[in-house]
Amino acid sequence: MKKIITTSKAPAPIGPYNQAILSGNTLYTSGQIAFNPETGALVLDSIEEETKQVMENLKEVLAAAEMTFENVIKTSIFISDMNNFGKINAVYGEYFNEETAPARETVEVANLPKFVNVEISAIAVK
Repeated sequence: MKKIITTSKAPAPIGPYNQAILSGNTLYTSGQIAFNPETGALVLDSIEEETKQVMENLKEVLAAAEMTFENVIKTSIFISDMNNFGKINAVYGEYFNEETAPARETVEVANLPKFVNVEISAIAVK
């Protein structure tokens, strides 16, 4: 059975999907982009600030399921320009303990929703 996970502390979905689904002990998050949930505006001042907002949004979705980044076992990172990988990776790394960091893939894509530069999703287990 699946349980819909929602929080007002992360951006509301902009289509027919939910912020996350909890199935048993496994949480599947939708991809997060850099919407500030308080203002509804995109945070695009720099790739670092954009990535930080994405990670903060993910943190809030995890919290709504009573989880943290320590529960994350897999992430998917989609970026519009592989030249930003180092800067994105540096911010991303601030949210994980390197010794217990999740599995991950990072993929460059042609476009992302709202033409943002980075989108990240996660799978977490209690």
